[in-house]
Amino acid sequence: MKKWISLLTLFFSLSLPVKATDLTQFDFPLLLGDWYWFSPDQQDAEGADNQYKAITISFDSAYRFNVKLLKRDGSVEEARGLYDLDDRTLMLNDDQGETQHHEYKLNHNQLMLRGASFTKILPNSLSGAWYSDVIQGLDVDENVSKLALMLRPDFLFSVRVSGTEGQSVTHRGVYFLEDDHLVLIYRGGQQDSQYQLDTDTLTLTNSQFGMEAVLRRQKAP
Repeated sequence: MKKWISLLTLFFSLSLPVKATDLTQFDFPLLLGDWYWFSPDQQDAEGADNQYKAITISFDSAYRFNVKLLKRDGSVEEARGLYDLDDRTLMLNDDQGETQHHEYKLNHNQLMLRGASFTKILPNSLSGAWYSDVIQGLDVDENVSKLALMLRPDFLFSVRVSGTEGQSVTHRGVYFLEDDHLVLIYRGGQQDSQYQLDTDTLTLTNSQFGMEAVLRRQKAP
């Protein structure tokens, strides 16, 4: 049990030092990503309180934001700049010098901002059930036989590592993406891996440990 479980260390180790730029050190990781709001009244005429059909807000780990507002006449307003936040207030400082303060509520895939509910949406077809085809690396024990990773479109995940003698360990939590990084957040810690998606093949690498896992998407019958 002690030997084959070493693969979990590759995904869930917290004992080694991390760089300041490590995404696992970001204070508000659930905010990162692309958030969408769609007006429930898509066909209504424009009014004083009904100007927009959709709004998109993106936040990155460099504390930059970008917001696009689709108006009912088809035109798009756009703003970008720097943001900051604490547990209750989100501050947006756009590149034109305007500052806004908004109370917010946040979970893994919902952002409440100014009375509007934004939903985080995956930028690619990463969601699905993934099963290991290849697991290799200097620190991967030969008794590790399988890795199963379930990524849901609502940013919840589960990962199960199985050994050759039938043992298994499962972790569940939430995940987020930035560029080619997939970060898993679970009870007790976080883990950052780089990923490459090619249709139904997902490759995860962790240069810190010299690990690579190639997973195939399970297709519905």
